[in-house]
Parts: sequence; C-alpha cells; structure tokens
Amino acid sequence: MFSSIIISGALAQDHEFIYPFYRLLEEKSKLDVCLIGGKPVQGILGTTLPPIKDYPVKDIGDVNVKDYDLLILPGGVKALEKTRQNKKFIKFISDFHKAGKVIACICSGVQLLISAKVVKGKKIAGYYHLEDDIVNAGAVYTDLPAVVDDKIITTAHYKDMGPWMRATLDFFNEKKK
Repeated sequence: MFSSIIISGALAQDHEFIYPFYRLLEEKSKLDVCLIGGKPVQGILGTTLPPIKDYPVKDIGDVNVKDYDLLILPGGVKALEKTRQNKKFIKFISDFHKAGKVIACICSGVQLLISAKVVKGKKIAGYYHLEDDIVNAGAVYTDLPAVVDDKIITTAHYKDMGPWMRATLDFFNEKKK
C-alpha cells in the first residue's frame, strides 16, 4: 500500500480533483487532502472538494513530505492564482521532488511545478496556454496524454485523466509484482 496526498485550493478544476481522488481510494491508497485553510472548498464548477462529506482536510502546516509516496496536483487556473503564492505549498512540492517521490500533475497544475523549480530539463505536459511558461522554465513542452519523465507524470487536459492516472499508478502497481 502507498500513501498519497492531493494539494490544492478553492476553485480547483473539479474533474481534476475528483477523478484522482476516487482512483486513489479504489487503489486503497492512504489518501490525505491538503487545502489552503485546512477545510473543504468549492471547485470552479461548484462541487465541494473533497467530494465525500466530512472527509478530513489538512492544512499545509499539518503535512510532512516523509509521510507520502505520491503527490497529486490538480489544475484550475483560479486555484493556482492562490496556491502559487503560498510559499509552504511551493516548498512542499520542491521538497517532495528532492526526496525522489512521485508527483502527478494535470493541466494548469504545472504552474506549481514551475514555481517549485522542478521542471528544468524535463519533458512536461501542460495546458496549451502554458507552453511558453513551461519552455521558459527550461522544460520541453508536450501535450501527450501521459508524460512520464523520471518521477514526474503530467498531462495537459482532463480528457486524458485515464492514461495519466494509469501511468501514475503503474509506479506503485509495479512494486506489488
């Protein structure tokens, strides 16, 4: 079994939060949710995140990199406006990467990877309007359904969440064999 964490904030892209949330629960991952303020938020489409009533939510000061194997970064441009400014979030992502752990990121969530300075030299997928940002951060832009570069798995759009989560979970399912 592996442990995972989703970090985000208000106005996250609902699909990009909910799909990995339920996939990780299906995989029996020990799953924590960390949101700015440590309480449920509304997604950009109005869904309460996390989608299970009374699911525990942590604040960034309550989590430690050593407790997790996988970090999920959903997109949502409006959510990223706030999360990118949270230095504790950015440090957590940077430390997670330095620890050699798996980071799965979708769509505009790549802005967090850029702010954490972990994309240089990597092949990274992100929403098409972020191509210049990805390239300017020293990465190679792509929009393939699931891009794996070392232990960073990215996808550009929620239409590719299936292949993206499959590629992400392969890191942990391979260990079971």
